[in-house]
Amino acid sequence: RTVTKKRIHRQQKHKLKEELAARGIFPPKPPNYIPKNTPVINAVSKEERLAESKRQDELAAKELQEKMQYQKENNPLVLRFGFSDDLVMSDRVRKLLDLHNGNQREVVKAQKQQAMEIFQLRDGDTGSSAVQVIALTTRIQQIQTHISKHKKDKHSKRGLDALYVRRRKLLDYMERKDFESYRKVVKTLGLIH
Repeated sequence: RTVTKKRIHRQQKHKLKEELAARGIFPPKPPNYIPKNTPVINAVSKEERLAESKRQDELAAKELQEKMQYQKENNPLVLRFGFSDDLVMSDRVRKLLDLHNGNQREVVKAQKQQAMEIFQLRDGDTGSSAVQVIALTTRIQQIQTHISKHKKDKHSKRGLDALYVRRRKLLDYMERKDFESYRKVVKTLGLIH
């Protein structure tokens, strides 16, 4: 076994520590050091935490129900090509512009817009984390249906994996910074985290 400079230095350091320990001098502990034998004390019991979590979930669900009800009452029916139901038009034209006659892209766009409106912090909000997660989730669902039909499309699978990572990063950020909206988004979308 060769003796290197590093090994010699390490042995000298170890001897010095032993000599100081024999004299009763110990090196200072690092800042925020917690000894291993310190007992862990939870300020709140598990039952209390679960009850609080359940209460918060119920409040979030109630708030979302109110927002959905408000959206249903106040927002006019969305038609194709960006038209809204508040325009005066004949029944034939309204049937032509109904989303049931629209293609998949128009239907998904309308659904995505309605979902984003629920989590918007203000009108026209597209940048908040909750809204971005909703937008990513709708895109993920689209690609999942595409991949279920086209099983050999590996390029779309790679894009789907990238979207999963983006959504995961946004959710992690929301969990750290804004836990209430994180809780609402996860419960609404049925995501597992």
